[in-house]
Amino acid sequence: MDIHKEIEHARSEGTAAALCIVVQTKGSTPRKAGARMLVYADGRLSGTIGGGNLEKAVVAHAFEQLQAGTPKLFRHELLQEHNMCCGGTVDIYIEPLPRMNTLYLFGAGHVGKALARLASELDFVLHVIDDRREELDRITTPGVRKVHGQFREVLPALAFSTNAYIVVMTYDHVTDREILAHCIQRPHAYIGMIGSERKARITKRMFSKDGVATVEQLDRVHMPIGKSIAAETPEEIAISILAELIEVKNNACVNK
Repeated sequence: MDIHKEIEHARSEGTAAALCIVVQTKGSTPRKAGARMLVYADGRLSGTIGGGNLEKAVVAHAFEQLQAGTPKLFRHELLQEHNMCCGGTVDIYIEPLPRMNTLYLFGAGHVGKALARLASELDFVLHVIDDRREELDRITTPGVRKVHGQFREVLPALAFSTNAYIVVMTYDHVTDREILAHCIQRPHAYIGMIGSERKARITKRMFSKDGVATVEQLDRVHMPIGKSIAAETPEEIAISILAELIEVKNNACVNK
């Protein structure tokens, strides 16, 4: 098991997990300092810090720290606490993995390409989704995950979480609304849709009338998307959107 690859995979996919590390031991213990185990929020384990009642207790502590969102050092007296005959002492540090922010960019048009290029420099795992292979092929920015397929088919396969940032900017208003209708019901940190004030009003009216979303949900959608900086070119519009993403991301960090 390559624990480093597993950690990076969990972070990039937005999977909640806690890293448990044996930092110090005294006397006879099943594992020594440096042993590591990854505990996922869904109960999966990767690696081991010794098995038995010790590991059972560590898993329970990992769930507690995942809930608290903070790291903590635990000391275990193996004989007294866990009835383990080896009888030593183990100090285990448990740290919830910081989840990376995922940016789902629907649409590989002019603004999409510009936004992908700019956002690739920040701490986002960037996915650009489009049903036009030729447009995706024009994206050459390193690190961008290009997803080709029909939007309706791709959407259910995406891993939405509270670290997901969603930007909807396809070539078609109807398609934009279909994507928004799906994403607005999924966990996210940010969701925005490109378009005019008129498009935003019509979308809100349609969604409210058809029961697609509540007024509260619609009020949290950034539409028209982007900061108001009188942007005109694709690059300027991309900058206005990225500024909005950064504002939401950094405010979320401050409020945690």
